[in-house]
Amino acid sequence: MACTALPDAATLSRALFPTGAARSQWKVKDRRALRCRVRAETTATEKLGIKVVRNPPESELADLGVRQWSKWGCPPSKFPWTYTAKETCYLLEGKVKVFPEGQGDEFVEIQAGDLVEFPKGLSCTWDVSVAVDKHYNFE
Repeated sequence: MACTALPDAATLSRALFPTGAARSQWKVKDRRALRCRVRAETTATEKLGIKVVRNPPESELADLGVRQWSKWGCPPSKFPWTYTAKETCYLLEGKVKVFPEGQGDEFVEIQAGDLVEFPKGLSCTWDVSVAVDKHYNFE
């Protein structure tokens, strides 16, 4: 059976943690919730020269040594930035629209859980809507 829709939080809670009379009143829908596993899909994309891997496996982060990289953060803000070296970063928190110079209104959106590679020489504007906390590494 394929999972086509995620149950709402209350339904999932009832299915996973039934109590008292609720145990005997499980609906078929509730039992199906037990059979569906939610997992974040890892996807890799490249847009406007910026590579983004959404939800990389922890094994990949460990192989790269991400948790040993330096950390940086900033509050919601908007600022220009030029990469003088290739940067790879992993966002622990935050949400950002990155507008590469010369691309008009086109942007790449990055968020918590993304592993991102910015190429050397990229000039852009960061529009931070949710405060950022990230590990980063320059090559």
